[in-house]
Amino acid sequence: MANLKEIQRQIKSVSNTQKTTRAMKLVSTAKLRRAEELAKRSRLFAQKTNQVIAEIASRIQCNKVGGIQSRCFVQNDAPKTIDIIFVTADKGLCGGFNMQTIKAVKRLMTEYKNKGVNIRVRGIGKKGVEYFTFNQVELLDAVKNLSSAPDMQRSSEFMARSIKDFNDGIVDAVYLVYNGYKNVITQELHVNRLLPVTIEDFDCEKASNSVLELEAHDEEKMLDSLIAKYAEYNMYYALIDSVAAEHSARMQAMDAATNNAKQMVKSLTVKFNKARQEAITTELIEIISGVESMK
Repeated sequence: MANLKEIQRQIKSVSNTQKTTRAMKLVSTAKLRRAEELAKRSRLFAQKTNQVIAEIASRIQCNKVGGIQSRCFVQNDAPKTIDIIFVTADKGLCGGFNMQTIKAVKRLMTEYKNKGVNIRVRGIGKKGVEYFTFNQVELLDAVKNLSSAPDMQRSSEFMARSIKDFNDGIVDAVYLVYNGYKNVITQELHVNRLLPVTIEDFDCEKASNSVLELEAHDEEKMLDSLIAKYAEYNMYYALIDSVAAEHSARMQAMDAATNNAKQMVKSLTVKFNKARQEAITTELIEIISGVESMK
């Protein structure tokens, strides 16, 4: 009978867990709808900003003698110091969402360490910050409670420090690593180099037909100002994209946990019925044996 009570206790415990995971799935589903819509609008704005920067850069590269002189566009094939910025979630229970980002950061660190490059790490998100702190990786910047509630001002202030170090020549490149939203069931890992900006193909014909009107002496000054806004907004967009991906990953993880709990309840119920049947059979045998012994 003690065994039956233990199985009943397990069934109750797993059923309560199933209710919790189902509720968490519903919450993540509701949050995902809002985050997905915001991510779509933000992605469009980021794309337009990048197009404007590419158009201005193309005009300068094609029309100005010596091309672009801004440090933000000078490619450095042998960097001495780089910044790696990562974005993880502040909470867990979202499958391998955080570990995918962490592993990508570790791969990037190993790649540049093997080249003798000095690496500085800046982190956003409690899970990533705690992981690297536990593993004794020094974090130049560590921010919590931002990835779960993206804020443009805090994001810009965080990114401004890295931009300043780049403009001052302290670092030669800035990388951004995060897990982004692709669709409801898929997340997409991003390892982007924010600075210096890469514009692979300068289209001079397209640049000459541009509707943008710029004063010649203001072109590079405007470009430098735009690059700062470009980096800051891409940081903010990464936070928005990441939080949508986080809700998507948690929704899937909680759905899987709910289904697993359901299967476990079924298995435990079968086990309980078998144990109860065995107990009843044993009692019947004892009763019959007692009656037979009294004859």
